[in-house]
Amino acid sequence: MKKKKSLFKKILLVLLAVFVVMQFFRIDKTNPAVVKSNDFIAVTAPPADVEKILRTACYDCHSNETVYPWYSNVAPVSWMLEHHVEEGREHLNFSEWGSFPLKKQNHKLHECAEEVEEGEMPINSYTWTHGDASLSAAQKKTLADWFEAQMKEEEAEGDTLSGQ
Repeated sequence: MKKKKSLFKKILLVLLAVFVVMQFFRIDKTNPAVVKSNDFIAVTAPPADVEKILRTACYDCHSNETVYPWYSNVAPVSWMLEHHVEEGREHLNFSEWGSFPLKKQNHKLHECAEEVEEGEMPINSYTWTHGDASLSAAQKKTLADWFEAQMKEEEAEGDTLSGQ
């Protein structure tokens, strides 16, 4: 019995040492510069309720305005967080919206509406730690409807711009 306790203590000490060493491998929490004229909210001027939802539920992972929580200083959680932000920005970066061609904007608006309607966004791992990002059915509908309406507005602008 004493050997088991000794082995258990050694394993715990090794795990603790590994955890401590992991803390020396920090993530880069520097946000890229934001060009306000390209920002989704600046370009689309959503109503206040939609802007609040976007900033609360979307912008941490899908913009260059990420606000890193305290646990972003603790590995390995910080590594997973960094991966989520990189992946989110890669898929859709609201800070670069104004630089997207009209066709890409429309496609992304449609994707956004679908993801919100289907409950795919915001992701569960984000809402677990950011309770205010959990969207009610009414908020999901408001956001999805606004995305769809915005897409139609963009399409109408595109038709006007091309002379159709």
